[in-house]
Amino acid sequence: MEKNNRLKNFFTDRANRIKRFFTHLPLFAKFLTVMTSLILMSYLVLSTALMAFMSNHWTKTQHDALMESVTTNAAYCERILETCKTESEIQNALMLICNNLGVTAKSTDTDMFMCDAGGSVVVCKEAFQNGYSYSGEMVCFSHRGYKIPPDVLKETDGGGYFGDEKIQGLYSEKTFLAGAPVKVNGSVYAYIFSAAPVKYSFKEYSKNIFNMYVSSAIFSAALSFIVVYAFTEKLTKPLRQMSNATKAYAKGDFSRRVDVKGRDEFADLCQSFNRMASSLSIMESSRRSFVANVSHELKTPMTTIDGFINGMLDGTIPEEKRDEYLKIVSDEVGRLSRLVTSMLNLSKIEAGELELKLSDFDLSNVTVTCLLTFEQMIEKKNIEIKGLENLEKTIVHGDSDMLYQVVYNLIDNAVKFTPDGGSIEISITKNNRGEVHFWIKNSGVGIPSEEIGRVFERFYKVDKSRSYDTKSAGLGLYLCKTIIEMHGGNIYVQSVKDEYTQFGFKL
Repeated sequence: MEKNNRLKNFFTDRANRIKRFFTHLPLFAKFLTVMTSLILMSYLVLSTALMAFMSNHWTKTQHDALMESVTTNAAYCERILETCKTESEIQNALMLICNNLGVTAKSTDTDMFMCDAGGSVVVCKEAFQNGYSYSGEMVCFSHRGYKIPPDVLKETDGGGYFGDEKIQGLYSEKTFLAGAPVKVNGSVYAYIFSAAPVKYSFKEYSKNIFNMYVSSAIFSAALSFIVVYAFTEKLTKPLRQMSNATKAYAKGDFSRRVDVKGRDEFADLCQSFNRMASSLSIMESSRRSFVANVSHELKTPMTTIDGFINGMLDGTIPEEKRDEYLKIVSDEVGRLSRLVTSMLNLSKIEAGELELKLSDFDLSNVTVTCLLTFEQMIEKKNIEIKGLENLEKTIVHGDSDMLYQVVYNLIDNAVKFTPDGGSIEISITKNNRGEVHFWIKNSGVGIPSEEIGRVFERFYKVDKSRSYDTKSAGLGLYLCKTIIEMHGGNIYVQSVKDEYTQFGFKL
């Protein structure tokens, strides 16, 4: 039990070491090691199977060859012995048999001999020497001591014997031994045996096959290693690039991109990664712009409020002008309130905490109410309002406060970007399917075609070089899109340069 525990602990410790070593390897080394190991294991399994096949094939080949040899010689012996009548004729026949055994043994590189019915050798292949001269006996000194076991003789009587084991008293090494009976007048007269050492005969054969296999295996293994190395490098290179890119992204550098090659899954992954990097870069740029805008939006009104209030307190602003400056302070407070409200709504929407309070209300009435809040600015810019005479009572089912925010933001944009003396047109319709279409169209410079696809992005401001949008944080249209989509609708924008811009939504 203690010994088993020690062995178990030993192998467990070695396995843990290998696991720790493999864990710390780079992905390239891991993949290359696994693939190379699989190839080597495949060659090992293949070589084992090949050797087993070779052994079986060689055994069958030797079986067929030896059995054919002894069967042919047994038939030859039967023909000769059946014609013998006298002792001298038998001796002459034995000489012919001995000569035939020698020729066959030499051509097949085997050991051949003939036994009597008791298993003792009576004729062998070495009786004739020096050009077939008779030596006086047809059994050499070494074969004289051979004695075939009774069980082998018994099996040979059945039509033939073949074995590849050590036979006590015959050969000290494992040997193929084949035997066939010689029958004269229907009775077993003798036996013909042929033997071939397994070790030496199979050794040369297997050596040649193994050399060919090893040469082919080395070449194919080298080629496989090159292919696996190149494939592994190609497979892991994008991952290394992604790793380096993510490290750069963590430091705020979103300029890194991954090379895209091919059309496989890795190419799709690289393209998705690059798109993600572009999105992150845009979001980071928007975030920085938003921080700058919000900082400016918060700082400017607070500075104005602080200056005017301090001016009133220290008497710099006279009593008769305080109402005028208090109106400015009130406008700035309202501006701060709208900014904070937009940011809070944005935060709630992204956190999934903003719930719709659904009810039925008149969208046309909401639109007119919103317009009234811009009355002074509309009059100041001499903007013509069109379409109000065509507005009819249009009931929608939704969150009235949130949809009021949508209409307010769209009107605010239209008034802001309409030049002096321009026009704004509003339309609200409802079709027979119950769909409500709202759109507002204003004259002006329009939105550049390269930027029209981004107007609904968070923190995005169209053409920052212009002075129209100086008091916007880039949240209005993003909030409009989000609120409309929460209601199951969609929002759109159309624009023609130097002619008009039109925003609309469908519920």
